[in-house]
Amino acid sequence: MSSSTTTPATGQDGLWSVEEHLDDILATVRPLEPIELQLLDAQGCVLVEDVTVPVSLPPFDNSSMDGYAVRVADVEGASEEFPAVLRVIGDVAAGAGERPTVGAGQAARIMTGAPLPPGAEAVVPVEWTDGGLGEGPVSGMRAHSAAPEGASGEVQVHRPAEARAHVRARGSDVRSGERALSAGTVLGPPQIALLAAIGRGTVKVRPRPRVVVMSTGSELVQPGESLAEGQIHDSNSFALTAAARDAGAIAYRVGAVADDAETLRSTIEDQLIRADLVVTTGGVSVGAYDVVKEALTAVGDPDEESGIGAGAGVDFRKLAMQPGKPQGFGTIGPDHTPLLALPGNPVSSYVSFELFVRPAIRTLMGLPEVHRVSVRAELVSDRALGSPAGRRQFLRGWYDAEAGQVAPVGGSGSHLIAALAHANALIVLPEDTTSAEPGADVEVVLLG
Repeated sequence: MSSSTTTPATGQDGLWSVEEHLDDILATVRPLEPIELQLLDAQGCVLVEDVTVPVSLPPFDNSSMDGYAVRVADVEGASEEFPAVLRVIGDVAAGAGERPTVGAGQAARIMTGAPLPPGAEAVVPVEWTDGGLGEGPVSGMRAHSAAPEGASGEVQVHRPAEARAHVRARGSDVRSGERALSAGTVLGPPQIALLAAIGRGTVKVRPRPRVVVMSTGSELVQPGESLAEGQIHDSNSFALTAAARDAGAIAYRVGAVADDAETLRSTIEDQLIRADLVVTTGGVSVGAYDVVKEALTAVGDPDEESGIGAGAGVDFRKLAMQPGKPQGFGTIGPDHTPLLALPGNPVSSYVSFELFVRPAIRTLMGLPEVHRVSVRAELVSDRALGSPAGRRQFLRGWYDAEAGQVAPVGGSGSHLIAALAHANALIVLPEDTTSAEPGADVEVVLLG
C-alpha cells in the first residue's frame, strides 16, 4: 500500500478537499484477497467468479400441484356431470425412486415436486377430482399414513387437462451450462438459495472486511452505566459499528479508550490481529488531550518490525468541509492496515464515516460501486441555509422521493445527534455556496 502522506493538499489555507482525502484513501485501500467459503459464511460477500449450472434446475419434469398424473386422452371432455373414471395405480411422492407407468385409463396420485411418472402427460389438481371418495370435488388429499388405500381404487376427474398442464419442465428454471451468477454479485439469501439448489457447497468470494471501531475520551461512559459529573455516554462507537455492519463489514466495537497515548497505542496494537480496517473517533483536533493525534503521529518508524509503528504512518489533516474538518488517515502495523481517524462530535463522526469509511469498506469488499446514491432535490425551508465560504457543508435532511424535495432537520451543530436520528439524507452545499434559498436545487446524499 502507498503512504497517505504523499498527496499534497491543494485547497486554500492548506486544507484538503473532500475529493483529495477520499482519493488518497481509495488509492491506498485494496480489495481483500478471495477465499473459498461455505455458503452461509459467504452471505454478504462479493462473488469473484462466474458460477455455471452443472445440472439443470429442476433436474426432471415434476408436478407443480398435488393431484393425479394422467394421460390427456383419458380426461378429454371430463366434467362433473360426466367425469372421467380412472384406475389409481399408486402414489408418486417427492423424492420417490421407482415410479409406476401410467397406461390407458390409469392415473397415479402425485405430490407437488414429485417426478412425472412414465406415460403421464399432465397433472390434474386434486381439487378437480373426487379424491377417490366417489362423491363431489374435494379440497385436498387425506394423509397417506391415515388412508393408504387412497393410492388405489378409482378416481373421478371432473375437468379435462391439456398436455403438460401443471408440469414443471426439466431445466425450466436454469439449464446445465448456463450462468447462474456473475462475478461481482453480492450474495444475499436468494443467491445462496440458488447456489445450494445447483449443488454448490462452497463459493469463492472476497470476504467481508473486519472493521475495528474504537472511541476515545476519558469522559465517555458505556450506555447502561450511571453518569458522573462531566461524563457522557459513548454513542459514537455504537453508531459507527452499526454503520460498518450496514456497509457490509464484520464490525467489532472496542470500549472507549481513556485519553492516554500509550494505552491507545497498546489497544490498537492488540486489535490489529482481527482488523482489515481500524476506525477511531475523537482526539484528532488541536486540543491538549487529543490522544489519537498524539499516539499515532509518531508511528511509522522504518526500523520497527512489529507493532503499529511498522506501517507507513498516519497523516492528520484539515479538510474544507463542515462538519468533519479534522481527519486522519494512514496505514499501521506490519500488514499496513488502513486506519481512519474521525472527529469526536457525533454528527462529524457519522458524516465522516459516510463520506470516507463506507467507501473504504466497500472497496475492501471489491464492490464496483462504493458511494451512496446522490440525487437533486428542491430545498424546502422557511429560511435560507447559510454555509461558510470555502467549506463543503453537509446538513441533515429529510428527503421526500415522491415530491422530489428535501427539508433540513435540526441545526448545523456537530453535536446534534437527535436531528441525525430523524434524517434520511445529507444536504450538500458546495464550497462556493454561502446561502441556499428555499426552492433551490440542491444535491442530496441518500442514507440507506
